[in-house]
Amino acid sequence: MGLVVQKFGGTSVGSVERIKHVAGRVIETVENGDQVVVVVSAMGKSTDELVKLANDITDKPSKREMDMLLSTGEQVTISLLSMALQARGYEAVSLTGWQAGIITEACHSNARITKFEEETIKQHLGAGKIVIVAGFQGVTVDDEITTLGRGGSDTTAVALAAGLHADRCDIFTDVTGVFTTDPRVVKNARKLSSISYDEMLELANLGAGVLHPRAVEFAKNYQVKLTVRSSMVEEEGTMIEEEVTVEENLVVRGLAFESNVAKISVCGMPNQIEGLSNLFTTLAANNVNVDIIIQNVIASENTNISFSVLSEKLTETLEVLEQNRETLKFQEILHETGLAKVSIVGSGMISNPGVAGQMFKALSEKGILIKMVSTSEIKVSTVVDQKDMVLAVETLHEEFQLDKVKVTV
Repeated sequence: MGLVVQKFGGTSVGSVERIKHVAGRVIETVENGDQVVVVVSAMGKSTDELVKLANDITDKPSKREMDMLLSTGEQVTISLLSMALQARGYEAVSLTGWQAGIITEACHSNARITKFEEETIKQHLGAGKIVIVAGFQGVTVDDEITTLGRGGSDTTAVALAAGLHADRCDIFTDVTGVFTTDPRVVKNARKLSSISYDEMLELANLGAGVLHPRAVEFAKNYQVKLTVRSSMVEEEGTMIEEEVTVEENLVVRGLAFESNVAKISVCGMPNQIEGLSNLFTTLAANNVNVDIIIQNVIASENTNISFSVLSEKLTETLEVLEQNRETLKFQEILHETGLAKVSIVGSGMISNPGVAGQMFKALSEKGILIKMVSTSEIKVSTVVDQKDMVLAVETLHEEFQLDKVKVTV
């Protein structure tokens, strides 16, 4: 008897009919002789509806109360799925995140899991039950309800798989696997049979919505066998593993993009050794995540520092900077919206120079202006105008021939 963790996203449980279908998929696994822990998201667009309710009340709802509100979405799903399984004669029990023993840091709206107390789930499994756990949520040591950020149900599932030493973790979604890029944007995007943890982590961090970045981190750190597959059709998915062995190791294996990016420039900061540290420590202390960073020394005494954030975080970030103007000692803040980030990812970049140049040349030939650049061993990211995002993605997908991968025999 094995132990399998299965996660079903909001689209997969978006209606009563789909919940019944998910129950059938779970039963298939049980009938194959495995114990099953199921993690589910809120139904369909119900989280968006809850957010709208809050925004109808106030423009600035507190993060604590938002966590209280949003955590209710998954509770609806776990109860209904448990009922669907019980109606078909299977013992099942639903657990909220805190009942399941998921302990998080004290950070509302985007908390990290710090500990998993597995005793309750193991007791239910030992009693022969299917355990249904609410994704996306946990509790602090002070009994404060927290949420893990959008896509956090993926993280819940992988964390449970790691803590329970599950044989595998299957992420069921509305797509059949991980593609070279979003097939809704590029029609000839191709499904990958496998991808490395590192490549998937970069793609997830860069905007590919198929998996939550922290879920990939957990999978890599604890070597969880992770598969992304469709809940709607019977088809092989994409295996996320340490090393890719099935397909040729192309230089570029995937493209990610993210819209609604803002650029902030902090101008006239003192050119001192602690300047960068003070700026980004201040932002981090206020839970502001920054992305691409550029420093430009304009004189021996002063420097300009530019960085990107999501547009939804722009107002909050500007407020934090203004509140700390005296400490940071900058002269002015400039910002630009209407931007997007487009990135190429591939472990083959490590041993293949010239990839960035090829990328920049392809974009320039299409008249696409590059405003910011960031690189690592296995990715190159560019910030471009929002209006050029789709053209940039299509151009790079063709440039690196991501639709023409040969499978090794």
